[in-house]
Amino acid sequence: MSIRVGLVGAGGVGARHARVLASFADVELAGIWDAAPATATALAADVGTSVAPDLAGLLGRRLDAVWLCVPPFAHGDLELTVVRAGLPFFVEKPLAADLAGAERVAAAVAAAGLPTATGYHWRHLDTVDRARAALAGRTVRLVDARWWGTTPPPAWWSRADRSGGQVVEQATHVLDLLRVLAGEVDEVVGGAAPSTREGRDVPDATAAVLRLASGAVGTVSTSCVLPAPTAAGLEVVADGTSVHLTETALRVRTRDGDEDTAPTVDPRTAVDRAFVDVVTGGPAPPGLVDVAEALATHRLAWAVAEAGRTGTTVRVGR
Repeated sequence: MSIRVGLVGAGGVGARHARVLASFADVELAGIWDAAPATATALAADVGTSVAPDLAGLLGRRLDAVWLCVPPFAHGDLELTVVRAGLPFFVEKPLAADLAGAERVAAAVAAAGLPTATGYHWRHLDTVDRARAALAGRTVRLVDARWWGTTPPPAWWSRADRSGGQVVEQATHVLDLLRVLAGEVDEVVGGAAPSTREGRDVPDATAAVLRLASGAVGTVSTSCVLPAPTAAGLEVVADGTSVHLTETALRVRTRDGDEDTAPTVDPRTAVDRAFVDVVTGGPAPPGLVDVAEALATHRLAWAVAEAGRTGTTVRVGR
């Protein structure tokens, strides 16, 4: 079975998805729409499709699904329009730059009963399954998540009301895996180092302490002042075992020594392939994160960001 899909958003992330989708023999990329027509035109030429004049024009092309690859501030009305059209959709993370917008979209999706997927591609790493197996049957005591890097170039990223901030826009990947490997978080307390750069209100750094529902504790730290990406991953400490996981490596440490593993799966391709399989009638694979599951991670990221902003204890919504 072949499907027709449309793409909204022709920036860097959208271009990556477009090239992956165009490489699948059972997918026809039926059109691209972007608020910047020149960007859409260049990408459409690159992947062999055409540009839609607007969102309505794209949705009118007899689509089976839509990929929404837009910045955080652009989420909301796009998803609600696609829901009204009755189309399954893939949406890049985070779900929104705020919490209310994410809740609104998730409620609409639940009411419509549509299949969805989100861009939490780290879940498709085969090393995640190996990390879970290493922790199986052991009590998790401590988790440490980090995202230390530089400031991305888009102007919207440096404004918290446009990006949601570094925790919501970037560290959400490691917070998602924190939930997978260590369980749900009940409350967060934290602080933030305010921005020292003109025109940016995203903090230079944040740090938070987490109390998990299991009784375990954790820490999260982020920074965007480094010249290059330095650390993005998490470490989980359980009885007799520690697991250190990044996008490119896994180290499991036990009393018998260390075991290092590299992923054999390209998660950026796997996440698109998984949702194509769902749209063509297959079952959702374990790694696929739908909007409802992504909302749980977004709530955690929002709580960490709010704790940093306010210096207060923030309960994580369920």
